[in-house]
Amino acid sequence: MGTWSAEPFGNDTAADWAYELEDHVDWGIVSAALHVVADSDPSRLDADDATVAVAAAEVVARGLGRVKTPAFSEHVEAYIARAPRPTVELVALAHRAVAIATSEAGELAELWEGDADWLSENERLRAALTTG
Repeated sequence: MGTWSAEPFGNDTAADWAYELEDHVDWGIVSAALHVVADSDPSRLDADDATVAVAAAEVVARGLGRVKTPAFSEHVEAYIARAPRPTVELVALAHRAVAIATSEAGELAELWEGDADWLSENERLRAALTTG
């Protein structure tokens, strides 16, 4: 995966997934990405699926208005502008998916090998999904 940042959309996999948001107006595509991970064993989870789930969770946090910095993709910002506010159930799903996607037992955490920026971004995202 080409990576330029530890932020959720700071890699090719997440940036490519963001293009899929272009034609959607509901949370179905985000929910589907989160379910792939939330229903998985972290030790068997593919890093790309985990990466997409983290990006999808970031979209949920942005939909709640809890992330104000610009995303790497204009597709994310446009999607948030037209999508309804995320439900409580979707927020809980996003929180669970982030926990599994970033688990130390998973391939994604292994690829990042305890990188301080990546760990900080994950904590920021968890807080955005928990606060308020």
